[in-house]
Amino acid sequence: MATYKLFLLPGDGIGPEVMAEAEKVIAFFNAEGGARFETEKGLVGGSAFDAHGASISEADMERAQASDAILFGAVGGPKWANVPYEARPEAGLLRLRKDLQLYANLRPAVCYPALASASSLKPEVVEGLDILILRELTGGVYFGEPKTITDLGNGQKRAIDTQVYDTYEIERIGRVAFDLARKRRNKVTSSEKHNVMKSGVLWKEVITALHKREFADVQLEHQLADALGMQLVRWPKQFDVIVCDNLFGDMLSDVAAMLTGSLGMLPSASLGDVDPKTAKRKALYEPVHGSAPDIAGKGAANPIAMIGSFAMCLRYSFGLGAEADRLEAAIAKVLADGLRTRDIAAPGEATISTSEMGDAVVAALGGAQAA
Repeated sequence: MATYKLFLLPGDGIGPEVMAEAEKVIAFFNAEGGARFETEKGLVGGSAFDAHGASISEADMERAQASDAILFGAVGGPKWANVPYEARPEAGLLRLRKDLQLYANLRPAVCYPALASASSLKPEVVEGLDILILRELTGGVYFGEPKTITDLGNGQKRAIDTQVYDTYEIERIGRVAFDLARKRRNKVTSSEKHNVMKSGVLWKEVITALHKREFADVQLEHQLADALGMQLVRWPKQFDVIVCDNLFGDMLSDVAAMLTGSLGMLPSASLGDVDPKTAKRKALYEPVHGSAPDIAGKGAANPIAMIGSFAMCLRYSFGLGAEADRLEAAIAKVLADGLRTRDIAAPGEATISTSEMGDAVVAALGGAQAA
């Protein structure tokens, strides 16, 4: 029996609540006996700051490096609004991404048929939606230097953030996009702002050259990021794989998330390169939603994005595609049966708690096993 080491970082807010439901799914697969998942927990974000004075401890960074995959909940909240900038809760996630070189962020936007009416768009616009936004995760304006705030005197300050991309960074994320498209509907939309940004000029140039050199069989189109945002809410089903830089990927993937009805529905995967010696890759899986401190502790959070993140982990880190398919089918069945947490319920519709939704998914998994 294969054994996989999972490092769990629940984080803050609703993070521990949704992680608990993913742990139920992990326990189900462990009991089933097809594979063995060994789990260890650590602290990240505000909880880590409270315990260690840093957004993630060195010991937990070592555990993250040694794991086969990381499951991550959410970080942040008003409690830590005034901590030093370098110790802010989000810094722990940024360090994990940077130190583990998790440069490829996969954010699927899938609209389950049972939830087409939950979207703010017309059902016919989103029903059957299945797109994938690929966000470059370790470069761009979030990491570029200089990054400063300078006091100019006379009550004036100047803030500087720097957008930086090298050819190799664009090539490697482009290569992931084209490879993914070949397994889907064979279309890539590359998005930047080459009309006003030099980094966008280079991005388009590198993606175009890579396509011509290695992926001419894949359909490629280019769209300016602002125009693509408009197209996402006009007719999102025109897209297959969308690849963009760190900043635009952050923004556009949240737009795509709401097409499906709720941020609580969408998982994500952050992947590094495959190690040619071990055939393994560093990877972190997390829901797209944040820590939602306003509902933390109320049992109202939707755990589906967290559970779906574990499904992505099964698929991309462990090669357990059949198990991932079963888990995603269990989620679809629960939704088709009409079970809803508060965020995806229609006005007046009955809702269930975070824990009850997790239990329902596990029950559906057991039913799929029996069938």
